[in-house]
Amino acid sequence: MRRAVITGSFDPVTAGHEDLIRRAARMFDHVTVVILANTEKASGMFPPADRLRFCEEVCRGIPGADAVLWGGLTSDAARELDARFIVRGARSGGDFDYEYNLAFIMKRFDPELETVILPSAPALSMISSTYVRDLLKYGAPLADAVPDACRADMEESYARIYGK
Repeated sequence: MRRAVITGSFDPVTAGHEDLIRRAARMFDHVTVVILANTEKASGMFPPADRLRFCEEVCRGIPGADAVLWGGLTSDAARELDARFIVRGARSGGDFDYEYNLAFIMKRFDPELETVILPSAPALSMISSTYVRDLLKYGAPLADAVPDACRADMEESYARIYGK
């Protein structure tokens, strides 16, 4: 069975992330979204439990995909999940350069681990978690920036946390 992980902070998950998960799920037998979070300290807009719930809501609609929260190294998560591939997205040339270099670092931790870098769909290339956080902060519509599966939950969580 060919397993892959998609790692990131997912703070929060975006429509671009959803597209990446869907595409990876067509390439591999199983894909696990690994939300990297230090559970001992609060950081980011959403707490790790919310990020996990949003990703689980997205993965429910994608056969062969699930999500977990992880507090350690990506290479350790891949080993624990029996994944030999890391899937990463690149929205631009700068993202590709960063991911390309990170792939070599991953090889130092686990020489058997392969990185697959997928370019984002052009219509999603400008969507980032930072962009979505700004939309939430300023009360702008999330429109096509976040997955339908978790949009209402994300808005409710934001209102609960920040009182908006």
